[in-house]
Amino acid sequence: MQSMKKIGITAFCTLLGGAFLAQTALMIPPLLEGTDFNLNVQMGTTQFWPGINTPTFGVNGNLLAPTLILNKGEEVTLNVINNLNTTTTMHWHGLHVAAMNDGGPHQIIQEGATWSPQFEVMNNAGTFWYHPHGENKTDMQVSKGIAGMIIIRDEVEAALELPRTYGIDDFPIIVQTKSFDVLHQIQIATHADTLLMVNGTVNAFLDAPAQVVRLRMLNGSSERTFLFGFSNDMNFSQIATDGGLKETPYQTNRLMLAPGERNEWLVDLSSFQGQTIYLMNYGSDLPDGAMGAENVGTMATLEGYDDNPLNGADFQVLQINVVATTANAITTIPSVLTTITPINISEVDQSRTMTMSVMEMGPMNMVEGPFGINNVQFDMEVVNEIVQLGDVEAWTIANQTQVAHPFHIHDVEFQILDVNGSSPAAYQQGWKDVVLVMPQQSVTFITRFEDFADPVTPYMYHCHLLHHEDEGMMGSFLVVDPNSVFESNMLTGIAYPNPARSKVSLSLSKRFDKSTQTVRVFDMMGNLIPLQMDVADNRLSIDVASLSSGMYTISIDGLNAMHFIKE
Repeated sequence: MQSMKKIGITAFCTLLGGAFLAQTALMIPPLLEGTDFNLNVQMGTTQFWPGINTPTFGVNGNLLAPTLILNKGEEVTLNVINNLNTTTTMHWHGLHVAAMNDGGPHQIIQEGATWSPQFEVMNNAGTFWYHPHGENKTDMQVSKGIAGMIIIRDEVEAALELPRTYGIDDFPIIVQTKSFDVLHQIQIATHADTLLMVNGTVNAFLDAPAQVVRLRMLNGSSERTFLFGFSNDMNFSQIATDGGLKETPYQTNRLMLAPGERNEWLVDLSSFQGQTIYLMNYGSDLPDGAMGAENVGTMATLEGYDDNPLNGADFQVLQINVVATTANAITTIPSVLTTITPINISEVDQSRTMTMSVMEMGPMNMVEGPFGINNVQFDMEVVNEIVQLGDVEAWTIANQTQVAHPFHIHDVEFQILDVNGSSPAAYQQGWKDVVLVMPQQSVTFITRFEDFADPVTPYMYHCHLLHHEDEGMMGSFLVVDPNSVFESNMLTGIAYPNPARSKVSLSLSKRFDKSTQTVRVFDMMGNLIPLQMDVADNRLSIDVASLSSGMYTISIDGLNAMHFIKE
């Protein structure tokens, strides 16, 4: 059965690539270096098929975005200019920055506006990326083309003998599949992602020198997971995960990459000059439940999933023509890369469980959703978790659905402690910010929340299947400094959102006792404003929809605790 599908998909790709699409040199995104970057988010058109213009989005161009080179320790300014006909956002995926600079759904960039976050680059050397992260708009804007790679350099990586000449022996490889309608317009939230592209190039080839080359792998797809390898089954060395270098290279001939994940590989092409090899997806070997495998769901099947010839199939991703070596070629692979200090489980201050759940019961819901986390869906006016600055936390991600979900957390990188109680696979070891959680699987990771606290602006955690994220499979968390927030009778509180439209929620560190504690709201003239309040354990919700625009004070136990703005 699988071998027939392999033949079928080869014929499909030949038809798509030969009858309609000429083989094209891999586009290498332009490089931007320095400390000040101008990123023009714009509309354009792209010809995925000759003579057919498809509306697309891009940054400083029609499709995709420049690769940014950042140096650890430098202060950078990123001017994001929104020239779309809609709002957008820009998230620096994997970067450790303050919440106000993170680019989540709360940092909206209006049409014609410029957002200019400034921050120190704190991450170690690695491969990261940037893309929109707006409420209900992520899938459409990423699918239409807004995605770019970020390369961070530091002294540790610079001391290693590694390929790092961009576009010569160090290649960005952004793999995506997209869906189109009969008019060749990009579609979202379907399982008909039948057009494969690398760096926005369909039917791409790469001329790579006969030496050790570096492939910076990014799965920028909306939902498809890949199981990568080479057509000749040769081994390659994984040297980095999402968060940067591994301690030692991991040699393998297959590596799975879920949406949002990144890897760096060293591939020794020294003995292949004059030959052609192919970067492959071995979809026939993907585990059931992962989007792109032969089967997703046991009680029901995703609508249209079985009709997609890419699912459960082996197919070519990128043709690699091995050409002559370059000057000063790298010909060896280091045996040691860096030192990673593990976070010890004994340091944990707080443990949390995030359960990936179905919001409506039924066979189709187990595969189609809607999905949530801890039986709730994203609400812009709700903070789901409060984290204390400096704490070490262990998060257990439990998947109770029949679909594999890549779980991504903002702000921090983590180390995986266990997968279903067992040690993580070698390719998962190191610093990460995305982990694919298979159906009925449980993954526990450990992380430290440091450097940044903000009692108003939250970070996100979510599924990185983009239509799941847009449909509400996301939560938010605040990192608060326990030494700077309001305290009264050992009660610590954070008011959110701020500004507010219809309600203000107080997430309290301890259970609220209505018999001994009081909460009141005053306007700026000191007038008491009677408002409806709902109390549930350590969460208090205040209905502020009837208030006029302006600033108000929340008083706890007679002390002015915090201010909020009513929009």
